[in-house]
Amino acid sequence: MTPDQLITFATVAEFGNISRAAVALHLSQPAVSGQLRQLQDEFGEPLYQRDGRGVRLTAAGEQLAHYAERIRETYQQAHAFRDALRGLERGVLRIGASTTPASYLLPYLIAAFHRKFPDVTITTIDGNTSDIVAALPALDIAMVEGPVSGDLPPGTGVTPWREDQVVAIVPNAHPLAPADGLTTLDAISAHPLVLREGGSGVRQIVERAFARAGAPMRVALEIAGVEGVKEAVRAGMGIGFVSAMSMRHEDNALRRLRIAPEPLTRRFSILMPHSAAPSRTAARFLDLCLDDSNPG
Repeated sequence: MTPDQLITFATVAEFGNISRAAVALHLSQPAVSGQLRQLQDEFGEPLYQRDGRGVRLTAAGEQLAHYAERIRETYQQAHAFRDALRGLERGVLRIGASTTPASYLLPYLIAAFHRKFPDVTITTIDGNTSDIVAALPALDIAMVEGPVSGDLPPGTGVTPWREDQVVAIVPNAHPLAPADGLTTLDAISAHPLVLREGGSGVRQIVERAFARAGAPMRVALEIAGVEGVKEAVRAGMGIGFVSAMSMRHEDNALRRLRIAPEPLTRRFSILMPHSAAPSRTAARFLDLCLDDSNPG
């Protein structure tokens, strides 16, 4: 039995899913499964059982999970303490960001941070909002879009950040592409839609807006990523929804439509795991994010 095996077991117990735990630990799924088997062999009885797509702890596994979680918490605290002592000279900053901030805000922020602290090593991961929330235990700071669920790791700090507008996009020749750039959800509901994948912050905003308006949704295509939505709209598959930020360098092939009478707005949030004792690098990056003078 090793500390690494116990930390892995605590992470699997938290997520109830081996593949999600592997993402959070930056390990392959076979590596996580191998550590679980070795730990189970050490105890000589089952610690977990397969349950659909996830795992369910046995009684022995539930008891072990309490000890394993203490080991994991101690490791995380020691890791944060080490980073604080090392300061910003040789620090490492692990950033996660959901699709829109990862593409249209994070590059500018990292460039500004690198100019101030050139010796800090920065690693990033991106995905949709649910992917980033799942990876929080392995991150120092994260940026997500849309509502933040209450299912966050203990000790995670949530800071409301920038506001963004979600807009509909259509080809220039589309019948809903008037000169004033305004439309309604009722008008859109008569046309096929191109939506982001489940777990996307944009999709959540759009689904809630249609539900409030009592307008039906005719989903013609579900596709991952902002650029995938744009290409599908260019191809004539339907009306898409994207962040207004993603259209600021767009060519003239697509028309951006604002939703009337109320625009679709959402707020980005910054998540800080271990917020009671963040690393100095994470704290400085948060300060930079909250400085309105920075581009992005």
